[in-house]
Amino acid sequence: MPLRPLPDVAITGAFWNTYKELVAEKVLPYQWSALNDQVAGIPPSHAVENLRIAAGEVEGEFAGMVFQDSDVAKWIEATAYSLRERPDPVLEERADELIALLGRVQQPDGYLNSFYIVTEPVENRWNNLRDCHELYCAGHLIEAGVAYAAATGKRRLLDIVVKYADLIDRTFGRGPGQRRGYPGHPEIELALVRLADATGEQRYLDLAHYFLTERGTAPHYFDLEEEARASLAQTPRSFPVINPADVDREHLNYGLGYAFQQAHEPFLEQSSAVGHAVRATYLYAAAADVALRTGDERLRAAVDRLWRDVVDGKLYLTAGIGSQVPGESFTDPYDLPNEGMYCETCASVGLVFWAARMGRVAPQGEYGDVIERAIYNGTISGLGLDGESYFYINPQQYTASMAGRQLGWDISRPDNRRQNWFTCSCCPMNLARMISSIDQYVYQADDRRLVVDQYIGSTTSLRIGGVDVEVAQESGLPWAGDVRLRLTPSSPAEFAVWLRVPQWADEPTLSVNGAVVEGGEPVDGYRVVTRTWSEGDVVELRLGMPVRTVRASTRVSENQGKVALQRGPVVYCLEECDNGGDLAAIALDTTRPVTAEFRSDLLGGVVALRAEGWRETEPQDAPLYGFDPPRSEPAQVTAIPYYSWANRAAGEMRVWIRDEGAGR
Repeated sequence: MPLRPLPDVAITGAFWNTYKELVAEKVLPYQWSALNDQVAGIPPSHAVENLRIAAGEVEGEFAGMVFQDSDVAKWIEATAYSLRERPDPVLEERADELIALLGRVQQPDGYLNSFYIVTEPVENRWNNLRDCHELYCAGHLIEAGVAYAAATGKRRLLDIVVKYADLIDRTFGRGPGQRRGYPGHPEIELALVRLADATGEQRYLDLAHYFLTERGTAPHYFDLEEEARASLAQTPRSFPVINPADVDREHLNYGLGYAFQQAHEPFLEQSSAVGHAVRATYLYAAAADVALRTGDERLRAAVDRLWRDVVDGKLYLTAGIGSQVPGESFTDPYDLPNEGMYCETCASVGLVFWAARMGRVAPQGEYGDVIERAIYNGTISGLGLDGESYFYINPQQYTASMAGRQLGWDISRPDNRRQNWFTCSCCPMNLARMISSIDQYVYQADDRRLVVDQYIGSTTSLRIGGVDVEVAQESGLPWAGDVRLRLTPSSPAEFAVWLRVPQWADEPTLSVNGAVVEGGEPVDGYRVVTRTWSEGDVVELRLGMPVRTVRASTRVSENQGKVALQRGPVVYCLEECDNGGDLAAIALDTTRPVTAEFRSDLLGGVVALRAEGWRETEPQDAPLYGFDPPRSEPAQVTAIPYYSWANRAAGEMRVWIRDEGAGR
């Protein structure tokens, strides 16, 4: 029986409550102002203005990215999740205003895309699925409509997206008069699954299945649509589109060809994660969703192969993915550079979505481990503690020599200063919707078991085995490893409680009502307790949280001879403002203990680490190359959580540190 996430989870734990409060009080209001071009000194969004132009309410030309509508949709979705726990009349009114505007933009047949409505004749719709993001934007609108109806009970946006989805369903498929095709940027596939769940309409699930299984098949649809664009007059004029006669297949899509869109071969045959990492995670998440609901074993096998490829060789310690700047893409296994890499915030957010859906297909502790690694490291690293500054990319290392390096436009250059907005601002809204929906990743259930995937203080209720059960969780994560679960069934009931045992946990102990539960190795990464539960039963899980020195596989050449520090789910880094400059000169003595101390005065309250090590020094006039070894001096080393770097002074940072052991 498929697992389901519990719909009504209230977060009570301090760590995530702080983040959810930040999103509600600072992030969403700031993003609203940015979308409306009301923040001085940042790149204008044009997103809301484009919609007003498309509605015929103001004069002007479309501006911004071709997928600018998606920013509005993600903001509405994030707002919906926030309103569930934190009612806010001002935010809700703003969302309602945007929804009303979307209704005025929507065309009589259901079409809704400001870029095409403003810039193109009707006959040019759907003529460049590879590049122009129509279906991608539609997917984000659908997700927003489902979320907003569930959170507020208001159906206006849901009705809008149902009308749009019906148009798409009539347009694409294998039936008479329908188009072949699939999106260059996946997203609508997972949105259609959510719409099918919300409406009970099988045809939306069927359409998602079609988009997945049609992808990459011959004759290749992107070639066919390119041939159909016979002249510039028939291509979108506001977006750089390659003409058929000028296509250089060797350099298409940053030299990646159709692998950039995961369309280089039929999806059902794919085994290696390639191309744009965000597109990939959205596609893989949808494949897991559709496999779960349809029982399509071919999809299940493909997504399992792709999961292993990513987790076994293409995943950073911080849960960053997509190491290559050109194409924001995956490369070969173990190619995980620390500088000059990408690790887009959206990609780690997409990894959370994918891992959660994998866990619904078949619960395994590994999926929860990846979610945990992502939510405490590679996602929230993209948001400043002020709620108004962001990283688009998340380097594992920043040195002074990177300051003059140019890798492209504002989102692709390495930086140690967070930016207040981007010309392409997908990450800020994506991060807001993940944080405000963090409750969706804590529990799953079916008729015989409650699965606890994340240890986040929370309350929820469910019906299991015909009995109503109240659940209250207390958790010290990410700073302390004590977890307490109180179960209150309306009457005694027998069911299983599955508790994930994190990979980092040291000598975990499990008890029920104070009595230690003896047992063997975890089952699929979980400890399982099956019994007849009564009101007030308490499950306690104690997870040892020593500081771990992590070593990468020797196949990751960048990190040979280096270690990283991790405590519980949190990966640590060194920052210049704590350790001085030239962090490459620091080495750790990994034979000596590392101490951990909670600092309420530091970075909003974090556990900081102190370690012993050495610092190499040399004279200022030392030559670039010489024969004399540098001097070495004892050094105290301070490490902070990676997610919190670049919130104080600008400076160097590194996750991986030289390991000298006792060799001095």
